[in-house]
Amino acid sequence: MRRGLKFVPVAALLAVLVELAVFVGVGRLVGFGSAVLLVFAASLLGLVLLRREGMRAWRGFRAAAQAGQPPGAQVTDGLVGLLGALLLAVPGLVSGVVGALLLVPPVRRLTRAGVRRAAERRVSSMVAGDLFGPRVVRVRRGAAQPTPSDEAPVEPTVVDGGTVVDGGRAIEGEIVEPGR
Repeated sequence: MRRGLKFVPVAALLAVLVELAVFVGVGRLVGFGSAVLLVFAASLLGLVLLRREGMRAWRGFRAAAQAGQPPGAQVTDGLVGLLGALLLAVPGLVSGVVGALLLVPPVRRLTRAGVRRAAERRVSSMVAGDLFGPRVVRVRRGAAQPTPSDEAPVEPTVVDGGTVVDGGRAIEGEIVEPGR
């Protein structure tokens, strides 16, 4: 985690330089006053959407919690919406375009799926199950894998709240009890 943090100041400086270059380019194309007005309008729209997206995220989280469902989908959708509104509220044309794109439903779904995958990689399978519910996995039927001839097959054992150890191999997954 710390490796990525050392690039934050460089990335922030690069973002500011890109914003300035785009602003100057748009200012030359449509005029300085129009460019300033465009940035101001985008920021004002972002501030309005920030409140709306925040309330929408909170309502979705509460509804999932009251229904006893995992709140992960509502939380990630809310975070993507809040990030889009925040980027729209930040003065800048590039950040405004990125923020507006994050509010478009197909882009929002793709981003939400990416955030979910990233969260599932960074937390344990038990926490991911609590956040997002049981994972949907594809199982391909194929030929049985041969066991080494010098070892007898080992019965699978459950360890670590959901990791199945099968003959020395760890199989990630969630144990779902019948009837749940």
